[in-house]
Amino acid sequence: MLGVPPNPPAPMNRPVLVIGNKNYSSWSLRPWLLLRHFGVAFEEVRLALDTPEFATEVRRYSPAGKVPALQDGALQLWDSLAICEYANERWLGGRGWPADLRQRALARVAAAEMHSGFVALRTQLPMNSRRQPDGYRWDAAAQRDIDRIQALWSELRRAEGGAGQFLFGDFGIVDAMFAPVAVRFDGYGVAVEGEAATYLQALLELPALREWRAAGAAETEHVAATDALRSPA
Repeated sequence: MLGVPPNPPAPMNRPVLVIGNKNYSSWSLRPWLLLRHFGVAFEEVRLALDTPEFATEVRRYSPAGKVPALQDGALQLWDSLAICEYANERWLGGRGWPADLRQRALARVAAAEMHSGFVALRTQLPMNSRRQPDGYRWDAAAQRDIDRIQALWSELRRAEGGAGQFLFGDFGIVDAMFAPVAVRFDGYGVAVEGEAATYLQALLELPALREWRAAGAAETEHVAATDALRSPA
């Protein structure tokens, strides 16, 4: 049956969220942040990326062989947005999306744009919680992605944010989807202005994101290709 592994690990009382390195795994951050922010109790299994052990262990939880993956009893899920949607129905009572129908539709389309787009940004500015700006620069395609994200943030904040700090006021799934972008912008020294800068700061100051980044910075594993991105001497 879809979603149930041939030999699943023994069910636990708490759901199990399987993630990669907190320093590097942007996709893992998204559901982890949502669950942690809303106080959902879960067991965390961290698998080090780019290791032989990862390839062996991840298949216990994810038929796709990727993280993140969620196991809730016998049910397996292996996509970040799908996990967030499930968590919203299972534990959050719908709080992951705005209550208003129109805002909910806009939040979903923004989350979907992040989920499927911005390839140049992902490729040239991979997430690295340990990173500090050093003059490294990216090409025009990545800058177009950066410009689009900032325009989207500013538009949604002005039109939908109200008195809250996040894109639709309160923190939700759409903000979790953009949280790795905040880490990227901060680590690579991306210039952000106006409403987008205010929103960026709100994400960076979120307690759950601060917790994730601190844990990522303390990790000892390295992904060489990501760590090698530096400004030319």
